[in-house]
Amino acid sequence: MVSTTSSDSGIYVRDTVETAAKLLVVGPFGVGKTTLIGAVSEIEPLRTEEVMTQAGALVDDLKGIEDKRTTTVAMDFGRLTLAPDLVLYLFGAPGQQRFMRVAPVWRQLTEGAYGALVLADTRRLEASFDAMETVEKHGLPYAVALNSFPDAPRFPEEELREALDLSPETPLVSCDARDRASAARALIALVKHVHTHYREHLQ
Repeated sequence: MVSTTSSDSGIYVRDTVETAAKLLVVGPFGVGKTTLIGAVSEIEPLRTEEVMTQAGALVDDLKGIEDKRTTTVAMDFGRLTLAPDLVLYLFGAPGQQRFMRVAPVWRQLTEGAYGALVLADTRRLEASFDAMETVEKHGLPYAVALNSFPDAPRFPEEELREALDLSPETPLVSCDARDRASAARALIALVKHVHTHYREHLQ
């Protein structure tokens, strides 16, 4: 389903595209949002990363990601053509709690969005709660993707769904944000869920 032809690396959207969907990639600080968008984007991704300062380290939770040196301060942006007639515009939101609590930032990012991929890390699942709550507050359907860090523990799906308090219809998948095919599969799971969600709500 994911196109890998050389034309995908061009600047322009294909003439065959009939549907464009805006999707958010959200999650806690340091969970891999910038990495995922960079892995799947067929254009040079827009990044707004800055070197972390000592002042930021005092307010941002670095537990489990002590080696992180840069952070997204505005958003990431990328594009992925899923099918000849479907293109995704991916917007990555900052993961720090102080940015999630800034209402205008999230209002602008969620405007026109069809859904969100919430990235999570099994080493610190609780860090994903703020992003999930914010997405739910804005009424967006979402899927959860567990980013596969080398030292991340593995748990049965039932335990993970219970810990994240997921509804039965919310997709829960695993992915490697560094790998294009793996990251694309997570986005495909989201697209299918979003399609089903809006089809059911239009009936």
